[in-house]
Amino acid sequence: MLVQSRDSARQFFFEVWTKHRHAQPLEPMERLVAEVIALHPEYHALLDAGRQGLAGDYGSAAPEHNPFLHMGLHIALREQVAADRPAGIAQLHAQRLANDDRPHAAEHRMIECLAEELWRAQSAGRLPDEAAYLVALRALD
Repeated sequence: MLVQSRDSARQFFFEVWTKHRHAQPLEPMERLVAEVIALHPEYHALLDAGRQGLAGDYGSAAPEHNPFLHMGLHIALREQVAADRPAGIAQLHAQRLANDDRPHAAEHRMIECLAEELWRAQSAGRLPDEAAYLVALRALD
């Protein structure tokens, strides 16, 4: 999911949610985004607010407090799983979901690992370390 700016990324969420609510056809990426939004009813009012919700500044808030970052991490994880990149993540994801009676909670634990690795990479000015990321995912209980 490539975006030009923070506002264009957020606008995409608003547009997808509006299309979903009006039962309009969705492209594959839009379906993925709509699925993630549907899992987060706590963000529906924000997305229903339209342009008023576009300007919110979440700064460096933790992913669970920044709705767009949080949902974006879910989307990134699901894209990784679909591409099985890093290699093995699809199997880890399937195992985590199969072993948890709350699949959404299992994904939350996985996106915490993703957020941590992205933060480390950004802080160090390097690309994310796929091997370290997979180690963290395997260590989840």
